[in-house]
Amino acid sequence: MDLTDTGTTVTVIAGVAMLAGILGVVIPVLPGLLLCWLAVLLWAVLGDGGAGRWVVLALATAVAVGGTVMKYAWPGRRLKSTGVPTSSILAGALLGVVGFFVVPVVGLVLGFILGLWLAERARLGPARAWPSTRQALAAVGLSLLVEFAAALGIAVIWVFGLIAA
Repeated sequence: MDLTDTGTTVTVIAGVAMLAGILGVVIPVLPGLLLCWLAVLLWAVLGDGGAGRWVVLALATAVAVGGTVMKYAWPGRRLKSTGVPTSSILAGALLGVVGFFVVPVVGLVLGFILGLWLAERARLGPARAWPSTRQALAAVGLSLLVEFAAALGIAVIWVFGLIAA
């Protein structure tokens, strides 16, 4: 592998960005799906992918858009069916941001859960707060799973594009 070759360098940078994007889905600080798509865009515009690189970019774009839509629509529908209000989710998000700065990385998750539970406890009372919180966490987990699957789908499309080029 000759890193003085521009195409190889762009491919390596795109690969590192793709890996960071996949990790960014799990570590909520990085914009995971967007980073994966930008890696393919970089590779398609600046790399040596041949004419097929535009097909790879189009497929990656379709997966990114579809994943983004599904990430919000599917879990949102589940949340509405369980009756968890948006205000509880926002309380969880707010405490999650605070938790991120208090306890780096894991504080985001812990703060989100605590904020969601506190909001549901205030709304429903102590007995019904945890079941409602669990349902909301399942919806958020589904959202993460959809985004992770889309990021992996983009990565697989890109790798097949590399092999075909």
